[in-house]
Parts: sequence; C-alpha cells; structure tokens
Amino acid sequence: MTDEVATPALAPEIAARLKRDEHGLFAAIAQQHDTGEVLMLAWMDEEALRRTLVSGRVTYWSRSRAEYWTKGDTSGNVQILKSAAVDCDGDAVLLKVDQSGGACHTGDRTCFDAGDLPLGVDAETGASRDESRSAGSASAARGPLGESTA
Repeated sequence: MTDEVATPALAPEIAARLKRDEHGLFAAIAQQHDTGEVLMLAWMDEEALRRTLVSGRVTYWSRSRAEYWTKGDTSGNVQILKSAAVDCDGDAVLLKVDQSGGACHTGDRTCFDAGDLPLGVDAETGASRDESRSAGSASAARGPLGESTA
C-alpha cells in the first residue's frame, strides 16, 4: 500500500480544447488583469494549467530546466490568477493575473520592455517605407495621422 494520493487530472472538457506541440506544450500569455498590459509569454502543459487553476498561483513549464516553476517562488514576484481563457485555436491560454513586482526574469515589469522593433524597414536595403514612396505620391504628402504635410 502507498501513501501517495492520486493527483487529479485537468478537467477533460478543458483538456479536449487544448492543442499541444510535439512536447505537449502550449503558449501561455500573462496579462495584467486591470490594465491589459501584456506581461510575458511562457509555456504550459496540462499539469501546469491544472496546478494554476487549482492553486490560483501561476505555474509554468520551463523548457530549459525541464521542470515546473510557480512564478514568484524564487523572486517573490508572484502572479495571482484572476481569470483564464483558451484561444479560438486552442494553442494558447490567456492568463489574466495580478502581478506583484516584475514579470520578467530581468526584473523588468514586462518581458516586452526591450523597445519597439522598427516598422516598415526593408531588410535587404535598409530603406524605410517612407523613403521607398515616390515623392510625388499623395500618400507621401501625408503624415502618420493622414494630415497634409505639403
């Protein structure tokens, strides 16, 4: 006889909606529940999602360490789950959380604080889309909000 208690599985109706990659993982997007701020993207499997739904603290699967980690266990920057939703394709979940401290492992508030990528730059020539427009075109004589620049 064993003292082990069987861990309940993720509810079948939830598990049936999930599409996993070849490693059994799906994307998990954490978003601040009251502001809509996107905090981070990480990975979950069914067990990580089950732990999250049961405990109310977000647990992810670390691909690099091959183990579960509950956000904030080491850093103190916990994520308290407010709601969870599966996307229309079933390959991602949106976790609306109450984030304390930084969400990123760097200590930043979000994992997306590294700055915006340049928009409209041709990778081959380095020219911006504005430089590519002909000087006489109607669109070239308009600013970013459609106002006339001529």
